[in-house]
Amino acid sequence: MPLRLPYYDLSLPALNGLRAVNAHLAQSPLGKALVELVYLRVSQINGCAFCLGKHTKALRALGVAQEKLDLLAGWAASDDFTPRERAALAWAEALTHISQTHAPDADFYALKAHFSDVEIADLSFAIANMNALNRMAISMRQ
Repeated sequence: MPLRLPYYDLSLPALNGLRAVNAHLAQSPLGKALVELVYLRVSQINGCAFCLGKHTKALRALGVAQEKLDLLAGWAASDDFTPRERAALAWAEALTHISQTHAPDADFYALKAHFSDVEIADLSFAIANMNALNRMAISMRQ
């Protein structure tokens, strides 16, 4: 599909703000692999082909096994994900579908067993930011 608008040029200051969030998250105590795993799951839900390619490539570069990437869409039925990853992925799905889920208490409190408050805030920013980037890429047909 042809690009609708070169949003990355037209709104560069706004895009740079989203990129700054990603740069912070790359240094987060969450770890790059977990952040990228969450980015990939959010992008799967939203159907952002550009982001699927980008984050799959990043995860492979970090040494994540192809089998794990293949199972990500069905993570809840797989034993290949750690309890920490499972809590993060559940939160990613809850926030991505927030109009239906309203971020349930059970999903939030499940995070507390695996993440510090700072990590929960960073994780929530990662999910929100990836949803924003997905919406820009999809709506502008990137």
